[in-house]
Amino acid sequence: MSKAFTRESDDLDDELPAEQRLPAATRNYLTPAGWQRMKDELYHLVNRERPEVVQVVNWAASNGDRSENGDYLYGKRRLREIDRRIRFLTKRLEIAEVVDPETREATEQVFFGATVTVLRGDGAEQTLAIVGVDEIDLPRGRISWISPIARALIKAREGDTVLFRGPDGVEEIEILEVRYERIE
Repeated sequence: MSKAFTRESDDLDDELPAEQRLPAATRNYLTPAGWQRMKDELYHLVNRERPEVVQVVNWAASNGDRSENGDYLYGKRRLREIDRRIRFLTKRLEIAEVVDPETREATEQVFFGATVTVLRGDGAEQTLAIVGVDEIDLPRGRISWISPIARALIKAREGDTVLFRGPDGVEEIEILEVRYERIE
C-alpha cells in the first residue's frame, strides 16, 4: 500500500517520553509563559517555517526525477515533522488550562505554579518550580506537576517534611519556602 494512504497515529502522546505524557482525562496545565512559548512556536511553524519548506519542495519537484532528489526527499520528510509538531501543539493548546502563579492568593501550601525551596536528604538546598509537562527544564529547576517529586510535594506546607520515593530509594525532603511568583 502506498504511504499516501496510511494514517499516522492520532495519539501523538504515545511518541513522547514518559515524563511529557499527560495522564488520561487531565487538563494540560501551563504557566502563562509556557503557554506563550507554545503559541509562538506554533505561529512560527505555520507562518514561517512550513511555507519556506513548501517552497523548497515545490522547487525541487519541478527539477524532475524525485527519487534521487535530496532537496525533495529531505523537504518532504521535514514537512511531515513540521505537520506532526503543528498537530501536537494545536492539541496541547486546545486542552491547555493556563494557571498564573502571580495571581494566586498567598498560601504556604504547594500547588501547581509554586516555586519551592527544599532541603534534600543529602543536605543540599534546591529550588524547584512546579510547571506543566510541556515546560520541563531540569537544569533550571522546572519540574512537571506529574513528576514523582512534585507529587510528593503537592499539598504539603512550608515546614513539612515529605517522603520522596525515587530511583535511589526513599528520601526525606524538608520544605523550606513556598512562594508563588512569575515563572519564565
